[in-house]
Amino acid sequence: MIRKLTVLSLAILLTTGCATGLNSAQTTEYRSMEANGLAVQEKNPTTGALLGLLPGGGSFYAREPAFGVLNLLFWPLSVLWDPMSGYDGSMAINYQASKAHIRKSKLAEEKKLQRDFQDGLIDNATYARGMRDIEDKYTY
Repeated sequence: MIRKLTVLSLAILLTTGCATGLNSAQTTEYRSMEANGLAVQEKNPTTGALLGLLPGGGSFYAREPAFGVLNLLFWPLSVLWDPMSGYDGSMAINYQASKAHIRKSKLAEEKKLQRDFQDGLIDNATYARGMRDIEDKYTY
């Protein structure tokens, strides 16, 4: 019974992975953020992959403690998938942090432009042009 459970657990882990990486659209979007200097890097994907060689290290680094414990229990076999989990998890964290940073920056620029308009420092045409520029800058 224990042997069957272990084999089933291993099959699930090998086919599903532990951390969900970015899909192709998110990867393209993140690369565009990087190219425009708007990407945030909270976690280093290479570090996540290297820590995946240690028992559960990649998953713990990618803020997946439950998978970290599971990978710790299946070490050294988890070396087959945990480096990718650490890498993918780090990329997902960076993507989400970048999206939050962009939202916050966009909102701050819009508020400043609105204050300037309300204070009479800029006219209606300048305000409209500024809002379009902000939208263009932060849309991916």
